[in-house]
Amino acid sequence: MMMAADCSSARSILVFSQDEDKIVELDQSKLLGQSGPQCDTANFAEFVEKNMKLYELNNDMRLSTHAAANYMRRELATALRRGPYQTNILLAGHDASVGPSLYFLDYLASLQQVKFGCHGHASNFLLSIFDREWKEGLSLEEARGVVDKCIAELQTRFLISQPKFLIKVVDENGIRTLS
Repeated sequence: MMMAADCSSARSILVFSQDEDKIVELDQSKLLGQSGPQCDTANFAEFVEKNMKLYELNNDMRLSTHAAANYMRRELATALRRGPYQTNILLAGHDASVGPSLYFLDYLASLQQVKFGCHGHASNFLLSIFDREWKEGLSLEEARGVVDKCIAELQTRFLISQPKFLIKVVDENGIRTLS
C-alpha cells in the first residue's frame, strides 16, 4: 500500500513550511494520512497513536488495520458531539492474515474500505487518474507510476503550488519512505 502527501503547511494565503510530514506511522504496519487544520490533525494522530500503543501494552496484542479504522471512526463520532476534529483520514495498513487494506474516514466519522482514495481539492483531479490506472495487484513500480502521474497532474492543474511530496509504503516488510 502506497501513500503520498504534499509537504506544505499553509493557511489561507500563508505558507508556514514546506517540509511537513502529513503521513504518521501509527505502528510498524499502519500509516495514517490526514488533511485538515494542523492542530486537529496533529492532536488526533497523537491521540490515536498513543491509545493504540496503550491497548497493545495492556492486551499484549496489536490492533489490526480494520480494528484501528473502527476505533478511529468511533472516536471521531464521539468527538462530533463535544468538539469535533476537522480531519479527513486515509488509513493504510498491512496485516499478515488479511494483506494490505485502505480505509477512508472523513471528519463526520463515515468509514469505508476502499481500493484507492484521496481527500480535499486534489480529489477533483486525482480520482479519475486512480479510476483509470488502478488495477488489482499493482507492483511497487506500477503504483509509483500512478502516484507520479497524480503529482504531475496536481503540479500542472492545481492553483496552489505544491513543490514537494512525501511517499511512504507499508507492506509485509514494514514501512519505508520513498524519495
